[in-house]
Amino acid sequence: MSLSRKIMKRFAIAILLVLLTTPALAGKYNSVLSIGDPAPAWKELEGVDGKKHALADLADKEVLVVVFTCNSCPVATDYEDRILAFSKKFAGAGSKVGLIAINVNKVAEDRLDKMKERAEAKGFDFPYIYDDTQKIGRAFGAAFTPEFFVLNRERKVVYMGGMDDNSNPTEVKNNYLDPAVEAALAGKAPARPEAPAIGCRVRYARERDRAKESN
Repeated sequence: MSLSRKIMKRFAIAILLVLLTTPALAGKYNSVLSIGDPAPAWKELEGVDGKKHALADLADKEVLVVVFTCNSCPVATDYEDRILAFSKKFAGAGSKVGLIAINVNKVAEDRLDKMKERAEAKGFDFPYIYDDTQKIGRAFGAAFTPEFFVLNRERKVVYMGGMDDNSNPTEVKNNYLDPAVEAALAGKAPARPEAPAIGCRVRYARERDRAKESN
């Protein structure tokens, strides 16, 4: 074998090794999940209704929308009326669509007691649950409040990102969530499976703070 062929062979092997050892890339705007990934499951998370909630509780829904939100972010509270409107349009009683809101922030304003007050004041007609461990937020790669995930019948992620393109409802030009849900209901992939989320950063505890809490 000539020297040039040996070099080319070694180069090809090196490239193959890199491809085999490099982890799959996550989504365009999500550092953890990719479109088509199975949705992370949760269980035994307490809601403002005093009940424990799990992903498995919503098995009868053909499509599920998960929104990470909170009380303390002004952008998240600005979206509450739009989330309520979405719920009335798609997720009413007997609907094929489920909607659940999850809060993982640990500041006083975002604790469960305050969530209950907020849900009652706004008239939330969907579950609003709390994860003090923040594990489910990290598993979804949720980075902003609000941030939306659409899961299909197989509970695979088919859309993730913002509800629309502007936190000011009067200036919205593109709604991403509604078309994604309609596509999922039809058994199709959304035309736009990802979009940037608009909002405040999720307040994840730092590693050293988490270590203190576990001790």
